[in-house]
Amino acid sequence: MTNTPKGPASYFPSIEEKYGRPIADWLALIAASPLTKHLELVTWLKTEHGLGHGHANALVAHARATARG
Repeated sequence: MTNTPKGPASYFPSIEEKYGRPIADWLALIAASPLTKHLELVTWLKTEHGLGHGHANALVAHARATARG
C-alpha cells in the first residue's frame, strides 16, 4: 500500500519538477514574506516567481495550515 499525499501536498512532486526548487525553499519564501493574506501570497508567487495558480495555491494553503498547527 502506497502512502499517496492528499490535499495541497499532492502537488509537491510536480512543483519541484516544474520549478526546480525543493518545497522547503518555497515554504521558506512564503514564511519570510511580509504578506499575510492567502490570495496576496498566491498572487505574489504567480507574479514574482512564475508559479501557476494551482501550484501557488497549494503551497500557500499548506504553509498556512502548517503555521496554524
